[in-house]
Amino acid sequence: MTATLAEAADVVPAASPKRGRRVAGWLPVVPLLVVVAIAFGIPALAMLNGAFTVKDQTTGATSYTTANLTDSLQGAYFTALGGSVKLSAVSAGIATVLGLPLAQAVVTSRFRALREAVLTASGVLANFGGVPLAFAFVATLGNAGVLTRQFGLTDKGWNLYSFWGLVIVYLYFLIPLMVLTITPALDGLRSQWREAAQNNGATSAQYWRHVALPVLAPSLLGGFVLLFGSAFAAYATAAAMVGSAVPLVTLQIADAISGNVLVGQENVALALSLDMVLIAGVVMAVYLPLQRRSARWLA
Repeated sequence: MTATLAEAADVVPAASPKRGRRVAGWLPVVPLLVVVAIAFGIPALAMLNGAFTVKDQTTGATSYTTANLTDSLQGAYFTALGGSVKLSAVSAGIATVLGLPLAQAVVTSRFRALREAVLTASGVLANFGGVPLAFAFVATLGNAGVLTRQFGLTDKGWNLYSFWGLVIVYLYFLIPLMVLTITPALDGLRSQWREAAQNNGATSAQYWRHVALPVLAPSLLGGFVLLFGSAFAAYATAAAMVGSAVPLVTLQIADAISGNVLVGQENVALALSLDMVLIAGVVMAVYLPLQRRSARWLA
């Protein structure tokens, strides 16, 4: 009997040391998980609860309903949601198209100082937004701006406080952000691929069309998603520059919370926030499978 137990003990693997190492590996991540749960989890639950809650103004009783979501997809709220999607898609698309050749020029440059200078400037400009950015463009291209008066742009139909004026302002920080996003993917393109294409008689345009762009497509889409989200969530720049001239969902959320238009619309603002989260989730659901495919090529 004793021999049998000893043999069984020898057969069963000692899993406790591995389990201990696995638990020890998770310990450094615990503070980050706690911060994420507090900073993102609690606000997300509060938003979700408020989006489906309606308060009776007479009795003060609350009830769960989908009325807020229905209201957020009607009238001025739906127009603002569509305006934000259009503005984000257009500005992100233009920034993606313009940022790719700029990043490629930086990657292929023989001057290391130029590469570092452009990437450093891109890091600064990508985070330059809000009221200072709006003031800079108003002082430069506004109705009484320096360049507007110097070149008579008002007589030529220029208007900064419009949809396309806001697109130009957003490009100021979206293009540098695209340069930072796509540069690592461009570094991952192997020189052997270009040499193989040239040896088989392919031109530079054919290389980019049939080799480089298909490999970069998931990264480009990922950059577009990042730019879309950055433009979609932007608030201070548009609020300081155009106000209500351009319908945007972030401005509608601010108006609903502060009661500038109607009182007691705070939960509708939470429903609009939930709409934004759902739109971002749909875009990310398209991006993630393609990103895994790109990682296999660039690894």
